[in-house]
Amino acid sequence: MTQHDHEPQGVSRRRLVSTVGAAGATGLAVGATGGAVAQAVARDGLAAPTPLTSVGSTRVAFHGKHQAGIVTPLQAVGHLIAFDLVPGARRKQAAALLKRWSRTARELMANESTANPTGVSLDAGPSSLTITFGFGRSFFSRTGLEKQRPNELTPLPDFSGDALDKDRSDGDLWVQIGSNDALVAFDALREIQRQAAGTARLRWQMNGFTRTPGATRRPMTMRNLMGQVDGTNNPKRSEPNFDRRIFVPASGSPAWMANGSYAVVRRIRMLLDDWDKRTRNEQERVIGRRKSDGSPLTGGNEDTEPDLEKRGPDGSPVIAADAHARVAAPETNGGAAMLRRPFSYHDGFRDDGAPDAGLLFIAWQADPQLGFVPVQRKLDRGDALSRFIRHEASGLFAVPGGPAKGEYVGERLLEG
Repeated sequence: MTQHDHEPQGVSRRRLVSTVGAAGATGLAVGATGGAVAQAVARDGLAAPTPLTSVGSTRVAFHGKHQAGIVTPLQAVGHLIAFDLVPGARRKQAAALLKRWSRTARELMANESTANPTGVSLDAGPSSLTITFGFGRSFFSRTGLEKQRPNELTPLPDFSGDALDKDRSDGDLWVQIGSNDALVAFDALREIQRQAAGTARLRWQMNGFTRTPGATRRPMTMRNLMGQVDGTNNPKRSEPNFDRRIFVPASGSPAWMANGSYAVVRRIRMLLDDWDKRTRNEQERVIGRRKSDGSPLTGGNEDTEPDLEKRGPDGSPVIAADAHARVAAPETNGGAAMLRRPFSYHDGFRDDGAPDAGLLFIAWQADPQLGFVPVQRKLDRGDALSRFIRHEASGLFAVPGGPAKGEYVGERLLEG
């Protein structure tokens, strides 16, 4: 089953306005230019950019092999939420909550009018809404399911650059919401939070954004708040080893994680005032790529592989030894790779006037011990970019495969 499907011929109240605005649009479900995933889809020839008027009508399927929100083109707005089960809530209560959440996610993503009791997004179409669910390490001890806890949920190691706020890290349950309309995203956020009452309490919540689909003339890799093209080396779905790198195999262990993935979530504050004081040349040296188009300093375009052996007239490497592009490159990390699907964030200004802004880093992989951990260890030891960022929150979550029709997310764990 594909991640996306077409709208039924019947029109809900929420979709009416967007349908009128999208008259004549193809209805294809790739309408995002705001991320490396979208760029990879476009490069693979699977879809062309859609006009802005069709943004609201794009729908993503809830049921499928994988949960939505992993390979779905990056949306304009994102919410990340973590919950802890309340005292006394166990496996039975958790299962009831996941049933409620799954039903709501399916209805909202399908744009069913009965799923919108507040009326917040009553005029909108589905707007590529996705709601993705995961389990933190602590969930398994709270529900008596320790024997079903994956080895891949081993806590991430400490890194020297970490300055983690424990209150904004980890959690029993994790939810990722994405949409191309802020009201649709808020509506889903409110429903998820409301339905948790009595079973789980909010631990932390983060809000993110990126470009709105249609804001660029063609699909492009997103830019982060440093102005850098971010996500060029993302694995592409056309690559033969994509699924092996990103998803747990159908025969994997534990069985309930078949076709699932592991999400590493990091709140990374950017020291933008310091960064903006650097010249364009200095910034490009730190990254190892041109700011204008993301091409490597060794030449070519964004898709050109960096020539890590190339040297300048003075004999020094064109891409510096500590440049982010070199340190993070899969070929310098034993092939370790992950699918990055981040949102930017801005939470106002700090007491010193500096923006509290940066990246909500979300990385998907079949095994974080083979993906995120080795790459971050190397970045921790010698990445020029580390002088301009601070890792302030962290989480690791097991995200099971997509539910079959009639199933809820996590059913194979909670009722297996």
